[in-house]
Order: sequence, then structure tokens, then C-alpha cells
Amino acid sequence: MLDFNNTEIAFANKSNSRLKKAYFVFKLISIGWLNKVAISSLNLALFLRLPVKGIIRSTVFQQFCGGETIEDCEERILEIGQFNVKTILDYSVEGKETNKDFDHSLGRAVASIERSNKDANVPFSVFKVTGLMPFYILEKVSSKAELTEEETEIYLKGRNRVDIICQNAYNAGIPVMIDAEESWIQDAIDEIALIMMHRYNQERPIVYNTAQMYRHDRMNYLKELHRQSIEENFFIGMKIVRGAYMEKERERAVEMGYLDPIQPNKAATDADYNRALEFCIDHLDRIAICAGSHNEESNLYLTELMKTRGLDNDHPRVHFSQLLGMSDHISFNLAKAGYNVTKYVPYGPIKEVMPYLIRRAQENTSVKGQTGRELRLIAEELRRRNA
Repeated sequence: MLDFNNTEIAFANKSNSRLKKAYFVFKLISIGWLNKVAISSLNLALFLRLPVKGIIRSTVFQQFCGGETIEDCEERILEIGQFNVKTILDYSVEGKETNKDFDHSLGRAVASIERSNKDANVPFSVFKVTGLMPFYILEKVSSKAELTEEETEIYLKGRNRVDIICQNAYNAGIPVMIDAEESWIQDAIDEIALIMMHRYNQERPIVYNTAQMYRHDRMNYLKELHRQSIEENFFIGMKIVRGAYMEKERERAVEMGYLDPIQPNKAATDADYNRALEFCIDHLDRIAICAGSHNEESNLYLTELMKTRGLDNDHPRVHFSQLLGMSDHISFNLAKAGYNVTKYVPYGPIKEVMPYLIRRAQENTSVKGQTGRELRLIAEELRRRNA
């Protein structure tokens, strides 16, 4: 029986001292005002080059990141791999705008694919398109604005970087995921993803796009993509998530006076998320799915769908995924039951991954029940061990 409350399995890879440190980190970020003060203080300290990296490294960075380099991640890859939990290496450096930075991100993505090709513990690679070309270019392409000759060259150069990554993934036989981003640049990302699926998904799903189901238009997008795949003869890789930019999306819609792209409430998001899971499971002949979720009900629902359709727990086209440092009770219990499970393992220089760490801290205070659940489960496991 699959039981997400089994803390012995959930924290089998953690010593008592690591569990206590994880408890401390979640307790810290659960205090809203303290969280905000800590974020502001750490950002200022990094800007002033004060010696705070050690504090960050031993707390939130250790909890949510694998290291500063791929080599630093090796210990974590092996550690969770022993429990059948696989790794997706994610170079989580953001907000760069120069060709040098974009080429560096390209190099990191290709290096992640090369690392994936070494063993089964790293079955996927992932990248963000904004790591490979300027945000404003994607915004103009999405809005159908006319590009200047120089902007066209920048766009094509960025798209070529995406193509290099996807071609490397195809040659290595390693599926690669394109992360979803803000709605006002997502049309351009969807267009690029479609081009790459046409090129590299002729034999099987290699290129995955991502659907954020807190958007009310994503079920239609998924169905239309499936229709295209039949007519134009290619396979679909799809990562299904709820979404990561809700506050920003709502604020921009109000500010600019257009229809809010976000679902009216959480219930509508949950319903579309589960509908997307069911749609993908019912079309596995053409779709491979990675369900990225920290929601216990959605993960259980997917296991039930697989059972009712007579699918093996380790069906090669169905994967579950959570972020490193979060929802281990889901990841490790699913893996113990024989499902395909991956953890997103972000890496990069501490100063450069601060935006990612800030989102994790904010997420754990804004997502109802997330931090409380983590704290409760850790406390239960510590009590069990000391009983």
C-alpha cells in the first residue's frame, strides 16, 4: 500500500543531524516576517560582499540545491539514487543578458546531458529558454511584434542554442525538458518547443515542453498539440505542473488591463491538473508525461489512473517529479513502490542561484500547508527514531 505518511521510507537517506537541520530551515522560512527580513539581509550582504556564503551554503542552499557545479552534485545523485530516486540536473542561474552568459548556459545544458548519459540515475536534462536568449526578444515574438534585423539575428541565435541542446539530447537518447515561464513569453517558447518536437520526436519523445495548469488555456493547448502530433506525425513529451508565477501574472494582467490568464481558484487548477494527467495517460501511445507536483492528491490520482489502465508502476512513459529538499514523503514512498521518480536538483554559484532560493522560501510560506506538512513529518520521524 502506498502511504505518504511513512516517514521511515521518506527520510531513509537522512541522518538525525540532517533531519534536524532541515527542520530548522523549514521553521525559519515558515515565519513570514523573518523570512522577508532574512532574504533582504542576505541579498544586501552578498551585494556588499560580506562573508555570508557559509551561512547560506549550510542552510537553504544545502536543503534545496545539489552544489555549485555538476561535480558537487555527484554525492547527492548517488545518495538518492540508492533509494531509486533519480536526478534531473538543473543549472538554476537566471537573469542573464549577454551572449557570453547565454553560451555559458548552453554549455551547462550540454554538460548535463553528457552527465545524464553516464548512468541511469540521471534520466533527464532540463533548461530554460530565457537562459539562452533575451527575455524581451521572447516577449516580442510572443506578441507577434515585428523584429528588427538585429533582433531577428538575436532570436535565431537563441533558437539555434536550443537546437544544439535538443540535438545533443537526441544523439545521447536523453529526454530534455523545456521549462515553462511567464505567460507573456510562453507563446514563443511553445513555438520553439513545437519546432524541436518536429525535429527530434519522430521516433520517440525526446523533447518535453511544460504546461502550467494554473493557466485556464492549457487543457486546450494540450489537446491541440495532440491533434497536431497525429496529423504531423511526431511524439509529445509533456511535463505537467501547476505553475510558478501566479502573483506576478495577476499583477501584470491588472496593470495592463488584459484577461487574467490564471484560473479563478485553486479548485479549478486542481481539476485541470488532474484532467491533464488523465488525458496524457489515455494517450500514452503518443505522449510521455512527467508529473511535477508536491500535491499528495494529484500524485495518488496518477497512481490510480495507472492502476485502472493496467499500467506497470515503472511504465517508461510515466514519471513523477518533485524538487530537491521538498516533499520527500512523496518522492521516496513512490520510488519504494516502484514508480519512476525524479528530483529536480538545482546547481550553480550560490550568489547566482539566490533568485531560485528566494522562490523556494516564498513558496514555502505562501503554499498553504506545505511548510507545516514538512515540519510535522520531520518531527514524526525524529520521534520514531528516538522511541
